[in-house]
Amino acid sequence: MYEPLKVWGACEGKKMTIGIVGIGGLGTMGIKLAKALGHDVLAISTSANKEALAKEKGATHFCVSTDPDSLKAHFMTCDLILNTISANHDINVYMGLLAKLGTIVQLGLAVAPHTVSQIPIMMHRKSISGSHIGGIKNTEECLELCAKHNILPDCQTITASQIDWAWDQLVGEGGNKDGVRYVIDVKKSLEDSSFMPK
Repeated sequence: MYEPLKVWGACEGKKMTIGIVGIGGLGTMGIKLAKALGHDVLAISTSANKEALAKEKGATHFCVSTDPDSLKAHFMTCDLILNTISANHDINVYMGLLAKLGTIVQLGLAVAPHTVSQIPIMMHRKSISGSHIGGIKNTEECLELCAKHNILPDCQTITASQIDWAWDQLVGEGGNKDGVRYVIDVKKSLEDSSFMPK
């Protein structure tokens, strides 16, 4: 999440409005990082149920992307949008939220190609781009920023016997409603005789 913030000017001291699409593990980290860099953050989700979580993590505003009135209220307000959605979706929904000269950066790996309307791109010089994991220097900068502002991922340690349960939390109804990352404790998992036969 740090790499696109740096590449698209969010580390240069100029205040921006940054949209974060998808309020899960990546999205909540994006909110925290953008807020720590001094920006207004628009959290964007298909579910109104994510608003409290997004604002708790530092979002200034919230947009429900399935609600036309909510989209209208935030029309052309974002200088930069970081899109963490990895499921197939319509990117055009988010293009209206981009300000003139704004960029939406694809971070989630959706496998189906996007069909994009050229009109908003041409009329307002909007851009679509992508980003991947940064190199060593940007990783170091990200860690320094996190240390300075006490930014931590929201993690829960589980054993291997809880994998099915964790999967249900991520993809079930509400879809990672707490924005938690699940980390498997391998040592404890190997000690669990009910799960690991000897």
